[in-house]
Amino acid sequence: MKPITKHILLGVIALLAAFASTAKDRPNIVYILTDDLAMGDVGCYGQKLIKTPCMDRMAAEGMRFTQAYSGTTVCAPARSSLMTGLHMGHCPVRANRELQPEGQMPLPEGTVTVAQILKNAGYATACMGKWGMGMFDSTGSPLKVGFDHFYGYNCQRHAHSYFPAYLYNDDQRFDLAPHIYAQELIQQDVEKWVRSVKDKPFFLFYAVTLPHGKYEIDKLGEYANREEWTAQQKNYAAMVTRLDSDLGRLLNLLKELKIDEKTLVMISGDNGSSFSDRSEIGQLFNQTMDGMLRGFKRTMYEGCLRQASIARWPGQIPAGRVSDEPWAFWDFLPTAVELAGAKMPTGYKTDVLSIVSLLKGG
Repeated sequence: MKPITKHILLGVIALLAAFASTAKDRPNIVYILTDDLAMGDVGCYGQKLIKTPCMDRMAAEGMRFTQAYSGTTVCAPARSSLMTGLHMGHCPVRANRELQPEGQMPLPEGTVTVAQILKNAGYATACMGKWGMGMFDSTGSPLKVGFDHFYGYNCQRHAHSYFPAYLYNDDQRFDLAPHIYAQELIQQDVEKWVRSVKDKPFFLFYAVTLPHGKYEIDKLGEYANREEWTAQQKNYAAMVTRLDSDLGRLLNLLKELKIDEKTLVMISGDNGSSFSDRSEIGQLFNQTMDGMLRGFKRTMYEGCLRQASIARWPGQIPAGRVSDEPWAFWDFLPTAVELAGAKMPTGYKTDVLSIVSLLKGG
């Protein structure tokens, strides 16, 4: 073989190896966005009455944040901020603007989302749970802004029922029997999808509706015998524990599939507490964190903007770390882009920077 040909061949092999290494090193990214989960609901933040062993274990194996901020204090704009990397001064959806007969104000044409960027970088993408940023015939459909697959509720009003008449699989509506607890179907679809994409990098946006009202649960479990509690208090506690259990199922699946160490899992509430400290739930479950947090959902104080947030990535995120460094939802998009080795669309600017170094203990 001629020397020049040999050098070219070796160069090509090295380049291909570099590409292969980059693809192999790109982590799976799972963002679990819970609906109204507050810091005061979770054991690792000090909650004593509600059992959250899986979130507590996730914090022990990863990093718990004390100053993680939502995009704002209600559902749709907070999610819009998370998806776009923009704060409320620039974010395209800034309110829960309801549309009829179903749905909310959609993300406008041309909106850049984290799902879109990761999909263009070769990631499989899915959203399960609650969307709330545009029906399927609008510019904000999850299937038009970067997600390969959707399963669950599109409209947030529809998501107020845990025993709904129907759900959506992609853009296809299907009916449910009256006794079906929707969260179980959504969890099953999450697990099915993760199994189907385990051999490629993936981004999962798991927008769990729990523990948002209505306060409905299929099984009260250990809380059924709390005779001193009201029915609503029992239901709320059981919903938080059910959320925790489903998180545990997902973490166990990642281990079973041997992709645990190549998967970043983050969990957050979409806002802080939904309850006044004088409310039925707020009083019992110490939603103010012993008076540390003022305010609740739809106000603009710390109690409604700071939310429970934990990140886990074995071998990358230091175990048992508690971080007081502030970050917010709009930091997620540049973080995911950096981890994926992806590129921002030409001319697109977010309002923040990546927190990869913070996640890794920097």
